[in-house]
Amino acid sequence: MAYFCQNVLKIAASSIAGHSNSARFAAYRLSSTAVPSYQHIIVEKQGAKTNVGVITLNRPKALNALCDALMREVSTALDELEKDKDVGAVVITGSEKAFAAGADIKEMVNNTFSQVYGGNFLNHWNRVSTCKKPVIAAVNGYALGGGCELAMMCDIILAGENAKFGQPEIAIGTIPGAGGTQRLIRSVGKSKAMEMCLTGLPITAQEAEKLGLVSRVLPPKELVAEAIKMGEKIASHSKLIVAMCKESVNQAYETTLQEGLLFEKRTFHTTFATADRKEGMTAFAEKRPPNFTDS
Repeated sequence: MAYFCQNVLKIAASSIAGHSNSARFAAYRLSSTAVPSYQHIIVEKQGAKTNVGVITLNRPKALNALCDALMREVSTALDELEKDKDVGAVVITGSEKAFAAGADIKEMVNNTFSQVYGGNFLNHWNRVSTCKKPVIAAVNGYALGGGCELAMMCDIILAGENAKFGQPEIAIGTIPGAGGTQRLIRSVGKSKAMEMCLTGLPITAQEAEKLGLVSRVLPPKELVAEAIKMGEKIASHSKLIVAMCKESVNQAYETTLQEGLLFEKRTFHTTFATADRKEGMTAFAEKRPPNFTDS
């Protein structure tokens, strides 16, 4: 579960800037006929071949607070991008001030146990982690509570130099509920995960990189462009093989080493039933670029 950090809001609210495309690659915005219209996010296809889906969280006045409607829109957008055969990777980002400073406290403050338990509250937030296509989080500014959890649901996290990651739920009388206590420990280890969850204090992008929570730290103005560039590189490979590779890496989270090694070996064997495996190896032997067909 994820929440606003109220002190962060007070400090940053005066300098919130709206969404801007000026520092971004030239974008092809998905038309309303291609996907539903959205209130809390912006969905685009970017890159030279418009093969990278970009979901921008767009609640600037609330530091991109993760209200239920926003998360449902993210789920819908991912459904559409997964169906788009041209899209090979997805980037999720926010603004330079905040990736997402948490969930919307005002929306949940009056919830009762029977409501959240009976309705399986936050269950649908997990959609990002089930996307078959690789998802890259481009995190500038605050990624607190649900924002940190959302970033950890992605496959790769790139962080701006100003990014801060934290799980401050303890300060408002609750605990993370969208994966914070589970995914964080797998990235930073038990001691640091305990420190972050029990104190509620955030860490910097630089510390997150040292701990292995993020892949790379970049200048804020370059972050989204670099995430798209990475998405383009991923999208240049066979989408079928990329999906298989992602599934195999994710098995390391869920299984023992021996079980994971067996899964990897069987998946490797399975690639020999695909046209793209044969094309890739043939192209390498013939010293030419491969022509993948995603089959």
